Amino acid sequence: MNMKEQSMGAASVRTSASVHKRFLSYGALEKWKDFLFALPALGFLGVFLFYPLIYSVYISFTNWNMTRPVKKFVGLDNYSKILASEDFYQSLKVTFMYTVMDVVLTLVIGLLLALLLNVTSSRLFGFMRGVIFMPYYISMVVAAMVFTWIYNGQYGLLNRITALFGMDPVEWLINPQTVLPALAAVSVWKGVGFAMILFIAGMRGIPAEYYEAAAIDGASRTSVFRYITLPLLSPMTLFLVITSFISSMQAFQSIDVMTNGGPLQKTNAIVYWIYTMAFAEFKTGRASALVMILFVIILLLTLLQWLVGRKKVHYEG
Repeated sequence: MNMKEQSMGAASVRTSASVHKRFLSYGALEKWKDFLFALPALGFLGVFLFYPLIYSVYISFTNWNMTRPVKKFVGLDNYSKILASEDFYQSLKVTFMYTVMDVVLTLVIGLLLALLLNVTSSRLFGFMRGVIFMPYYISMVVAAMVFTWIYNGQYGLLNRITALFGMDPVEWLINPQTVLPALAAVSVWKGVGFAMILFIAGMRGIPAEYYEAAAIDGASRTSVFRYITLPLLSPMTLFLVITSFISSMQAFQSIDVMTNGGPLQKTNAIVYWIYTMAFAEFKTGRASALVMILFVIILLLTLLQWLVGRKKVHYEG
């Protein structure tokens, strides 16, 4: 082999190595491409979600009160004081009562409206669905301000309506017996349209063959609803139960605007108690501990709902 052939062979090897290197570089870039696209979102979550969460865990083991830079480590003292407090169990009771009323009424009314308005050929029904869904886009603060006027004991709209039926005026937001249902009604009014739309979407995803077979067999409407519609809506129902539960357990804005936790602590839900503990009493360490306790409660109950609910979920096919 002469020198010219050796030179050409070496050049060929270098060219092949260069192409291989570029190919590997391109392959590595393709492998990391998806991660690189997600990196800005991950950075945003890290700064505004994960870091505050980790910092809250740290603060929950200190006696920091935001008025001094010193953070003294107190271990589980904040947790033990909260779990030994009667106010915690009263606040937990209020939160659960509110959540049950909100979730049950939202899902039941949403399902009934979906059954009533699941008509594709009617413009009137389409307009009604839009009107019912519209409150979902209204800010909870705005809705709470409007309902504060509606519930007013002297000149509120609700008392004027009940007066037409000979009923005495009621201080809806001052009476301990009516204040929590009144708050739950605001959340139901705001969220029932969303539940209705999702139930309608679920109904339209059920194959028509099931209903045709039931009609041939002479099944009644009640039987069709019980044995076809309701079981095949179970995935959507489970989704709504879990999401509504998580949202209701964190109720705050309506309480802050309408009742400030009163009367007699009857609406002092956990999230509102966290807010007052941190920013009114300046017990930031204890408030952070309560945040962690609420997080664990929601996580465990959500997991329980999912484990129990998935056994009862029926999927088409």
